[in-house]
Amino acid sequence: MGNNKKKNSTSFLVQGSILAMASLISRVIGLVYRIPLTAIIGDAGNNYYGTAFKIYNILLIISSYSLPLAVSKLVSANISQGKKRNVYRILKSALVFGAVSGTIAALVLYFGSEFITTMLMRTPLSIFAVKTLVPVLVIVAVLGVMRGFFQGLGTMMPSAVSQILEQIANAIVSVWAAYVLFAMGSRAGALLGDPENYAAAYGAAGGTIGTGVGALVALLFSTFVLVVFLGSFKKSMRKERRTQVDSYGSIMHLLIITIIPVLLSSTIYNCNTLIDEAVFKNIAYFQGYAESEYGAWNGIYSGKYQVLINVPLAIASSIAASCVPALTAAYASGKRGEAKRQIPTATRFVMVIAFPCAVGMAVLASPILQLLFGDSSRLAAQMLQVGAPAILVFSLSTLSNGLLQGMNRMKEPIKNAVIALVLHLFVLVGLMFGLDLNIFAVVIANMVFGLLMCILNARSIHRYSGYRQEVKKPFLVPAISAAGMGLVVWLVYKLLLYLLRSNTVATIVSILMGVVIYAVLLLALNGLSEQEILRFPKGRKLVALAKRLHLLR
Repeated sequence: MGNNKKKNSTSFLVQGSILAMASLISRVIGLVYRIPLTAIIGDAGNNYYGTAFKIYNILLIISSYSLPLAVSKLVSANISQGKKRNVYRILKSALVFGAVSGTIAALVLYFGSEFITTMLMRTPLSIFAVKTLVPVLVIVAVLGVMRGFFQGLGTMMPSAVSQILEQIANAIVSVWAAYVLFAMGSRAGALLGDPENYAAAYGAAGGTIGTGVGALVALLFSTFVLVVFLGSFKKSMRKERRTQVDSYGSIMHLLIITIIPVLLSSTIYNCNTLIDEAVFKNIAYFQGYAESEYGAWNGIYSGKYQVLINVPLAIASSIAASCVPALTAAYASGKRGEAKRQIPTATRFVMVIAFPCAVGMAVLASPILQLLFGDSSRLAAQMLQVGAPAILVFSLSTLSNGLLQGMNRMKEPIKNAVIALVLHLFVLVGLMFGLDLNIFAVVIANMVFGLLMCILNARSIHRYSGYRQEVKKPFLVPAISAAGMGLVVWLVYKLLLYLLRSNTVATIVSILMGVVIYAVLLLALNGLSEQEILRFPKGRKLVALAKRLHLLR
C-alpha cells in the first residue's frame, strides 16, 4: 500500500518533470530566437508582435485552450475505470469539437481584426501580424486535443517532443521570415511615407508566420504518434469486456460541460494581459502620450520583460498539467488521501524552482538584458527588477488553478479569477492616473492579479481538500536560500565584471555559481529531505551526489 502511494506520487512528478523540461527547453528556444527577432524588428516591432499575440491568445483560449485539460480529465477518469471504448469516443468527439471551434475562432479573428487592432488596442499596424495567425487557431485546436489525450493516459512524452519540435521550427522560420518581410515592409513603407513602422509591422508578421509553421510541424508529429498508438490501443480495446459505452451525444455533452468552466477560468485568468494593454494604451493616449512612446514601452514589456518572466513559469504550467489527470484519477477512484498528498509535493517542487529564478532575475536584471538583447537601458532593467516577484505569484496561481480543476472544483478558479481581475483593474487605473507610473502600473497591477489568485485559490483548496498550506519548507527555506544565493551572485558578478570587463562571462559564471550556491543552501537548511529527493526524476543519483558532498546525512 505504502509503495503504491509513493509510486503514484512519484509517477505524476516524473511525468510533470518531463513536460516541465520540454516546456523549459521550448521557452529557452523561444527566448533565444527572440534575440535576433528583436534585433530585426526592434521595440516597435515587438509592440506589434506582442499586441497580435495577445489578441490571438484570447481567441485561442476561448476556442481551444481548455481542450487539452478537459480531454485529459475525461480520458484519465475513464482509463482509471477501464473504459477504453469510451476513451476512443472521447478522442473522436474532441477532434471534431476542436476543428469546429478553431474554425469559428479563425473566422472571428479574420473579420474582426481591423476593429480590434484599431479601435480597442490603438495599434492599427499590428493587423498584418494578426491576420497571419488566423489559420493557426485551427491547427492548435486539433493539436491541443491530441496533447490532452496523451496527458490523460499519463504519458507526457508525445506532448514534450511535439513542443520542442514546434519551437525549433518556429525559431528558424520566424527569424528568416521576419528578416525577409522587414525588408519588404521598408520598401512598402517608403511608398506610403512611413518606412520604419511598416518595416517593423511586416517584420512582426514574419515572426507570427513562424508560429504557424511550428504548430503545423507539431501537429504532423502528433498525428503520426497518435496513428501508431491507436493501432495497439484498438487491439486492447477489442479485448475489453463488453461494458456500457456512452453515446457520442452524451460524450459531447460531457465534453462541453467540462470545457466551459475550464474555458471561463482560463479566459479570465489569461485575458488580464490583453485588458491591461488595452487599458494602458487608452489611458496613455488620453494622458497625451504619443503612440510611438507608449508603443515602445509596451514593446519592451511584451518583447523582453514577459519573455524572460515566462521562462520559469513553464515549470509551473507543466506540473499543473500533470497534476490534473493524476488528481482526477485519484478522485474518480475514491482515493482522496492520495490526492491530498500530491498537493504539497507539487507545491514544493514549483516553489523550489520559482524562488531562485525570481531572485536571480531581480539581481541580474541589467546583465541578463545586456547579454540577451544588448539592452542596457534603465527602463527595461527596472521593469524586470520590479516585476521579478511575478514569477512567484504566477507559478503558484497557475499550479493552484490546476489543483482545483483536478479536484473537480471547476467553478472556484472562475470565481477567484473574476474577483482578482476586477480588483487589479482598480489598481491599474489608480496607479496610472494617481501616480502616473505608465508601464510600471501594468507590471505592478499584473503582480497584484497573480497574488490575489494565490490567496483566493489557497482558501478554496483548503475548503475542499482540508489541506492546510505548510509555510516553512515550501516558502521560507527556499526564500532564505534564494536570498543568500542572490547576495553571492551579485558579489561574484561585480568582481568578475571588474576583473574581466566582460558582461557575458560575468553573467554566465554568476548564474552557474548561483545554481550551486542555492542547491547547497537548500540542502543545508533541510529544504528537501532524502525521501523527497528520491521522488524526483533521477532522485537516486541526486541523493548519491549530495551525500558525496556531505550535504545529506
